[in-house]
Amino acid sequence: MPISTELIGSAFVMGFAGSLHCVGMCGPLALSLPASQKSGLSRISGGLIYNSGRIFSYAGMGLLFGSLGNLMIAARWQSGLSIALGTVILLYLLFPKKYFHFSTVTILSKPFGLLRQQLGRLFQSKKLSSSFYIGVLNGFLPCGLVYLALTSSIILSSPLDGGMFMLFFGLGTFPMMFATVLMGNYLNQSIRQKIHKAVPALLFFMAVLLILRGMNLGIPFVSPEFDNAHHDVVIPCR
Repeated sequence: MPISTELIGSAFVMGFAGSLHCVGMCGPLALSLPASQKSGLSRISGGLIYNSGRIFSYAGMGLLFGSLGNLMIAARWQSGLSIALGTVILLYLLFPKKYFHFSTVTILSKPFGLLRQQLGRLFQSKKLSSSFYIGVLNGFLPCGLVYLALTSSIILSSPLDGGMFMLFFGLGTFPMMFATVLMGNYLNQSIRQKIHKAVPALLFFMAVLLILRGMNLGIPFVSPEFDNAHHDVVIPCR
């Protein structure tokens, strides 16, 4: 069954609301694109190509994590997991961060180091196509907002739904990230710091959205009902 318009809407809303976080974290990378140093059509083309690569990565990861959810998570657990995730985020905001401190795992930091090295090589290239590959690799950089969206893909327990969710999540981030490339040097460090200070409010919004989604209230784009396809079938006696 195709993904519901409500879930598409909630994915887009999550991406659009979270795009402020994207500007704060990935803004410097977008501003450093080879095309962002130019003007006119080259900057527009570079911004479109870069964001296409980023969204391509999100959709691919959504397919993967949706498949994992399909293997690991029963449909009847979807609502509870969504509420649990939202609750954890609220606890993270309310309690001192020392209770949520995790040391970096060396085995995971090495792949990210190699990824950043490859990004450095791509930034030295003057080819317009490099912007696409920069976007693709950018999608795999550590990002709490992306992890949050991927968790939603897992909860959906479907490769198609997970991929579509992440596709529309990426499309939600597109307007702000594309504007970042176009704005160029107008988006200075001071503005990015102010945007970054809005992250706690963003996390609160995401937590509430996840909890509402898990409550299955039937509110379009905010609390759509999960399609639990595995209801028990009652066979009447004849």
